[in-house]
Amino acid sequence: MYIQFCGANREVTGSCHLLEAGGKKILVDCGMFQGNEFSEAKNLDDFPFDPREVDVMLLTHAHLDHVGRIPKLVKDGFSGTIFCTKATVPLAQIVMEDAARIMAYNNRKFHSPVVYTEEEATISVAQFEGIDYHERVEFLPGMFATWKDAGHIFGSAFIEVEVEGKRIVFSGDIGNTDAPIIKDTEDLGEVDVLVLESTYGDRLHEERAVAREMLHKLVKDTCLSGGVIMIPAFSIERTQEIIHDLNHMLETDTSLPHFPVYLDSPMAIAVTRVFEQFPEYYDAEAKAHLDAGDNFLSFPSLIPTYTKEQSMEINSSSKPKMVIAGAGMMNGGRILHHAQRYLPDPNSVLVIVGYQAEGSLGRKLYEGTKKVTIFNDPVEVHARVKAIGGMSAHADQKKLMDWIATAPQPPKQVFCVHGEPTAATTLAHKIRDSFGSEAYVPEYAEQVDITHI
Repeated sequence: MYIQFCGANREVTGSCHLLEAGGKKILVDCGMFQGNEFSEAKNLDDFPFDPREVDVMLLTHAHLDHVGRIPKLVKDGFSGTIFCTKATVPLAQIVMEDAARIMAYNNRKFHSPVVYTEEEATISVAQFEGIDYHERVEFLPGMFATWKDAGHIFGSAFIEVEVEGKRIVFSGDIGNTDAPIIKDTEDLGEVDVLVLESTYGDRLHEERAVAREMLHKLVKDTCLSGGVIMIPAFSIERTQEIIHDLNHMLETDTSLPHFPVYLDSPMAIAVTRVFEQFPEYYDAEAKAHLDAGDNFLSFPSLIPTYTKEQSMEINSSSKPKMVIAGAGMMNGGRILHHAQRYLPDPNSVLVIVGYQAEGSLGRKLYEGTKKVTIFNDPVEVHARVKAIGGMSAHADQKKLMDWIATAPQPPKQVFCVHGEPTAATTLAHKIRDSFGSEAYVPEYAEQVDITHI
């Protein structure tokens, strides 16, 4: 029995892990590499395994860096079932089709390569099968998997796999503490081998309440200065959480001036409709609001923009205003048009609320670059750039360590993936010191024998 690590190794995107057990090959996630041109070019590479030999796929959640290469996998010959939670099915379809549209646009405009078409993305959805949380699925004869709530995004899960007398857990992405709308991360439970994300394995977030206050102050200050608040946000979960927090802010702070909030993301709008289809996924507080008739995913000054023309009209609207748009790492999407226009404005602010991959425009701005290139044009950065780590959808080091501690016994082996080298290595050392587990940071395409663990 072995695990081969086929993506998100010493980097944060491209999650993909191949488990071989009992003569069968089980793939967990198949995400897209994101960040810079080099990273994204890797999406065209052949897989380090033959997709035709993969028997089944288990999917943790619908973020692009976990589902983005599924249409390529299918195109290259994978014909098995893709098991995931029920909400993940429509969300994954939205994400993959949106990625295909962006690739087609970039191909027309910049001659960038296309990994797959929108039609190929749609075709791949036929192989998805949605299941409920805690449903113990016999995905292959004598092999079982259970999806438990990871508290990361809507429908996200960590997966307990039972094969050959061992319990192997694939964390997917573990959610931050005190996230609104969705339920908290469930306890880890019994585990022999843990494949663990390490995105923030070397740092701590501020508390969610502090993060909300930070956002509140940025909004108020920028409104008073007559600027624009730009938020590059991932369309699943982050956007909905920001809307939830803005709703609360506008209801409780009557001193805030009226300002329009543009949700400039057709994808995020479509995702919000999926949220409304699965109220059973809400936490108790969100469910209570829903039962009371309070739509926390909307408020009077929230303006969804669907078309390119509506997006362009935002430019002519008066300040102050807020624009929430994708992509979350600023490596594409409508946020680039707003950034090009408003980054030179010292009265405006760019609020970073999620992880920024190395090489991405968001990462460059986060690190303080004062001149960037957008659509091949130089752009001076005079706007403030503020990061709010507490609004991340990923667990920090403390949350990850606390989660491992919920297991009755520490895992015998932990593989730290989905993290840059420093973050993954720091977390591995801390796990080894605190729990006595063997902790390891695998290389890309490395195979590790877990037969005797």
